[in-house]
Order: sequence, then C-alpha cells, then structure tokens
Amino acid sequence: MLKSFYAAQLITVGAFALAVGQSPATANEFAHDQGKVEENLSDDHFSPYAGRDFLMTPLWGDSHLHTMVSVDAGTMTRLSQEQAFRFARGEEVTTTHGLKAKLSRPLDWLVVSDHAEMYGLMPQLLAGDPEVLSSEQGRAWYDALTAGDPQLAFDTAMEIVASLSGDVAPIDNPRAIRHAWEDYTALADRYNEPGVFSAIIGYEYTTEGANNLHRNVLFRDDSIRANQTRPFSQYDSKNPEDLWTYLAEYEARTSGEVLAIAHNGNLSNGRMFSMNAYDGSPLTVEIAEARARFEPLYEATQIKGDGEAHPFLSPDDEFADFDSWDAANLNGTEVKEPEMLAGEYAREALKRGMKIEQELGVNPFKFGMVGATDSHTGMATAAEENFFGKHSGVEPEPNRWEHVVIEAPDPDLTIYGWKQAAGGLGAVWAKENTRAAIFDAMMRRETYATTGSRMIVRFFGGWEFTDADLQTRLPADVGYQKGVPMGGNLPMAAEGGAPTFLVAALRDQFSGNLDRIQIVKGWVDAGGETQEKVYNVVWSGDRALDADGKLPDVGNTVDVANAVWTNTIGAPELVGVWQDPEFDPALRAFYYARVIEIPTPRWTAYEAKRFGVTMPDEVPMTTTERAYTAPIWYTPES
Repeated sequence: MLKSFYAAQLITVGAFALAVGQSPATANEFAHDQGKVEENLSDDHFSPYAGRDFLMTPLWGDSHLHTMVSVDAGTMTRLSQEQAFRFARGEEVTTTHGLKAKLSRPLDWLVVSDHAEMYGLMPQLLAGDPEVLSSEQGRAWYDALTAGDPQLAFDTAMEIVASLSGDVAPIDNPRAIRHAWEDYTALADRYNEPGVFSAIIGYEYTTEGANNLHRNVLFRDDSIRANQTRPFSQYDSKNPEDLWTYLAEYEARTSGEVLAIAHNGNLSNGRMFSMNAYDGSPLTVEIAEARARFEPLYEATQIKGDGEAHPFLSPDDEFADFDSWDAANLNGTEVKEPEMLAGEYAREALKRGMKIEQELGVNPFKFGMVGATDSHTGMATAAEENFFGKHSGVEPEPNRWEHVVIEAPDPDLTIYGWKQAAGGLGAVWAKENTRAAIFDAMMRRETYATTGSRMIVRFFGGWEFTDADLQTRLPADVGYQKGVPMGGNLPMAAEGGAPTFLVAALRDQFSGNLDRIQIVKGWVDAGGETQEKVYNVVWSGDRALDADGKLPDVGNTVDVANAVWTNTIGAPELVGVWQDPEFDPALRAFYYARVIEIPTPRWTAYEAKRFGVTMPDEVPMTTTERAYTAPIWYTPES
C-alpha cells in the first residue's frame, strides 16, 4: 500500500538522478498536468503527450509583499514597487541599508499588495507632493520628517503608523490615492510578461489592525479595469463583509474578476474564523455565500508565524507546534486566551466550515492554501539562507535576532527578531504563466502553501486509486483520469466504497530530503461535533508505524555551528496511495496533504555562522520546512 516513489519499477538510474536534480525536463514531466494518455497508442500517438491541449505546471509566487508605498513600510524601507518586481524576476537590488540582495531562483508571479489605507502616502509625502502638503496634517508630517532631526523623524514615523488604527484617515486625498494607484497598475502592466512572469495587480485591505482581519485583494484584470476602482480601505469600512460587497459591485460594473485572500488569522484573537457575522449576530446564508465566493484561499503561513494547526487544538499532532505566534494579538494589546485559538487556524476553520454548511447549506471556509511573506522590505525573500526580515529595521546584521520587531505594552509580549519565520510561498497549478491562468487556478483552489521550500506536491482524491497507480513517472496522468485534484470535490461513489488518495512529492533541489507525507482528515461526526486525525501515508527509510500510527523521528543531520546539513536521511521523492480506513458515507469530511522535510538550518543558524554570534538556547536553530495542500472535500448526498 505504501511505496517510495523512487522504488517504482519504471524509474531508471538516469531518471532518478535527473529527478533528484529536478532538471527542467524531468521536473516538468513530474509536475505537468498530463491530461489523458491514450491506452492503446496508435501510429500517430507514440508520444504520450500527443493530443493534449493543455499543461499544468506549478508556478511559485508571493501574494503579500509591501514596498515604500505602504504607509507602515514606507516609514522604513526605500524600495519601490518597481524594485519589488525586478527583484522577484531575479534581478539584484540594493536594500534600504545598502546590502546587495538577489533570489536564488526568480519567482513566477508576484502581487505587490501595498496597504489600501492612504495608499501611496509615504513616497508622495517625502517628495513634497503638493496635493499631500495641501492638508494641515500633511504639511506638519513633511516638516517633521525633513527637519534633519533623526529622533523627530522617527517619532513622526511612529505617529504616522499609529494613525492607521483610527476610524478616519488623517489625510483624506482621493486624488493622491488615485494617482498612486494608477501609477502602480501601469507599472504592473509593464512588468507583466505572459509566459514568463505575472505581475498581478492587488492591494491589502487592513482592517482591525490589532486583531488582524486583513485581506489581500487580487485582480484577474489589467489596469484598464483595475483603474475603474480604487483600493477599499478600513476608512471605508472595517467590516470585511462590506469589502465583499464592494468587490461584487466592481465585478458587476466592470465585468472584471477579483478575489480576496484572508491572512494571518493566528493573530486575530479568535476573530478570523468566527462562527458569527462581523457584528456578532448569527451568520446568514448571504454572508456565508459572499465569503465563499470571494475568499477561495487562505494564507496559511508567513513571516508572522504559521497558521495551519496549533497543539492546543491538535494535541495528538506532533507537527502542530511550528513557528507559533500565539501569545497575543498583533500589537500585544490583548493577551490570547485558549478559547480564541479555534477561530484562528486553518485546520479548525475547515472543520468549522463543514459544521456551518450542515446548518446553513453553505461552507464559508471552503478554502485552499497559499503561503506568502508579508515582507515590508520590498523583497520577497522566503529562503532561510536569504531571509531579509519583516521590515527594513531588521535586515541582516550581527544582532538582529534580538531586535524588536513588534513592541507590545507588556514586554513579555514583545516580538523579537528571532521569532520571525522565513516564509512562505504559494504554489499554483496553472495552465500557463498568465494572470488569467493563475487567477483561475486560485479560484478552483488548485494551490498549496509552503514555508519557503519549493517542493513539488501532487494530491488527488477518487474512489479507484490502487498500488498499480504508483508505477509511473507521471502521477498527474492517473490523478486527473481517476480523480479530482487538490481543491476539488469528491463525486459520489458506488455504495460500499471508501475514498482513495494519490499523493506525490518531489523535494526542492536546494532544500532537504523528504521525511514523510501525511493526510489530514477532518469530519463532522454523527453528533454534529468536529473531529480530526492525521495519517502517515508514505515515508522515507525503513521506519515502521507504532500501534498509534506514529512514526519514529527521521533523525537530524544539521551541523548548527556551520549551518549545513546532509541529505543522507530522508528521500528525494515519495508517492503513496491511501484509503480512508474509517470512512462513513453519511458524514462530511475533508482531506489535505502535509509534506514534511528533514531538519535543515533555520535562518538564525545561518545568521549565527555569518556573524559569529551566539544566541540563547530559546532561539531555534533548525527547521522542518513543509507544504500544505488545498483540501479535497466529501459531501454526502442530502
């Protein structure tokens, strides 16, 4: 039943070597949507790829990046939106503090999602834009920032950031916002190169700042349609339900298409996945439908911690406590209570969504997963060895591990540099590298999140997968023929059947080998309560499951002092077929795959080696990169 991918009979030594290195040909063969292969090859179908009218390939990107156009980022970073696009495309840039930075591999797509609130203020303010200086507040801030007094400039910058928590914009200048927005959309169009790089137009709606109910808004459209709107901000409304109404109006008026990605629920103190409406009233069908329509994805991991699962909610999951930021809300003004956690994490939200669906007939939390950085440096740096921090105040230097990233009123709740996570990235299974294809893939939820690694992951659900399906170098071939991909819905099966799942993963050539692939199941039991279970499906080495279904640890080859590791443990590829042993056709359920790498050096280990510094024992020096796929849902017939 369980099988290592590299043990498949069809793999030659040469193919194995190529797969480990992920050469373009072999990696693409593994990754592409293969369509249907003719079972009986005729004379004109000797090629298994002939007759296919589309391909699917994993495209890597960041849906959450800030530049100097964001008011908060603009008080520190000096990198522009153009530099952000250039960096993502693989060019070298100079950081705010004069360091040289470059990605090891370009991204395929990027959303520069600057904050909607007073969009474009900081560059306009620092340049002395007459429209901005025409207001009393704008003139006062400009004078303070340009007075030549560093302390005054810092205090003013903090005052500007604090103003984002108010109900009214300190500078209300629609013309200035419109100007900045149109400059950005034109820039995105210029850097958008179909087939090579997708510069996706978007922004961040930043509401309930301390409780982090933020959304990133992404357009399928170019500047012609996007310019017919403007960024919707918390000054328009702090209620996300009003954002969905605004997006619906945009689509109706322009025939454009738009979606929103909720993010960072782990700092919302229970509000991101509330069972009620925003105002606390009972959730309605209309509100649930709006959220389901406009929020097909969730940002499950980023610099400010991981949001897949929490050990309080999943005590039997030994991998649940990963990069947890769980002490308070975003700015440390409200301590987190245990009962808040259920409204913050992706797995619990997926369970809640099914329970709501059972009551209302609509699942508002039926989302796929992506990772992103939320970097405020203008650079999408998610790799551990190339991590430039949350904002420009914590760029690489000897003591940034102890710098304050987020200061709280209670010093015990202050977030220091070492707590930052170097992540994440979003992988989208798209037909081609275009805005439209990427957007469409997001809408059908054929996506997965990683904590920064670029491992390739496939996940299919159906009713007929068998061990024989493992004997192929093209898992997508059989996956699409016999099932549905991540993000899909299982069709009803014949009576007496149980769902089967095909899952495959290929390691990132620059990262660690694979430890294991797990399938996470959630369901609503006969009593109406939500349940979950994590199954180890396929793993490296000759380890055996114990009586509780647990695996021995894979081991650890990390040399912390030198920030290196060896891939002498783990596997470069894993594939398995798994059938739910406890399936009840009368109960709603979801399934998603989680892929775990072997331990590798964390960014703090690279930093300690680079600068020759010693950090206290509480600072973690290793990490286990991972991926979370979008779920596959099963809904019984009513």
